[in-house]
Amino acid sequence: TIEPRATGHVPEMITLMRRLIERGHAYASGGDVYFDVRSWVGEDGMLPLSQQKLENMRSAGDTPNEDLKRDPIDFALWKGAKPGEPAWETPWGEGRPGWHLECSAMATKYLGPTFDIHGGGVDLIFPHHENEIAQSNAAGDGFARYWMHNGLLTVDGEKMSKSVGNVVLLPDLLGKARPAEVRYYLTSAHYRSLMDYSDAALGEAVSAYQRIEGFVTRAAELVGAGSEAAE
Repeated sequence: TIEPRATGHVPEMITLMRRLIERGHAYASGGDVYFDVRSWVGEDGMLPLSQQKLENMRSAGDTPNEDLKRDPIDFALWKGAKPGEPAWETPWGEGRPGWHLECSAMATKYLGPTFDIHGGGVDLIFPHHENEIAQSNAAGDGFARYWMHNGLLTVDGEKMSKSVGNVVLLPDLLGKARPAEVRYYLTSAHYRSLMDYSDAALGEAVSAYQRIEGFVTRAAELVGAGSEAAE
């Protein structure tokens, strides 16, 4: 029921960064603010979702302002302003949020410090969701109790991409099948499974749904549509 915008929650982001800095898990450097990863990860050095070892992680080496970090694996909570980019004022200077900060700030505002389910694609497990957990837990929040990561959708064996031009839009799907049939097709595989879209596969799902629909209709006619049994 709520679709918050990051641009409307900069004060909440500032509050979260203050909490992290006060707890010794973040630091300001050259107009940026970074999360100190090693200050939070436990003795086993294991990341909770991806089960990666911290010791095996390496920096990509092509991140702007890499020299401002205490450690190459630290990630940006806030990035200093650059010419031509939108910017907001903070105690550490003008800038914009990093990729992860806004999610924790908005989730905490509307769902509280601990909530039940966090969803997302499997491609977001690392680093995005790992970093959300890190910054929220380090600030003292429980964050999500359960994580549900959905598999990705490919098209005829290829990754769906705007650059390739194989993006399947919902209006196009609804031109080929009714909403209930599209839902039946999309829920036919386990939510964590990779799903390959094709017109043929959609057509098979439509036929299967219509067989079920026909059975229910005939059953209702046999027992009486208005009877208690039909209900």
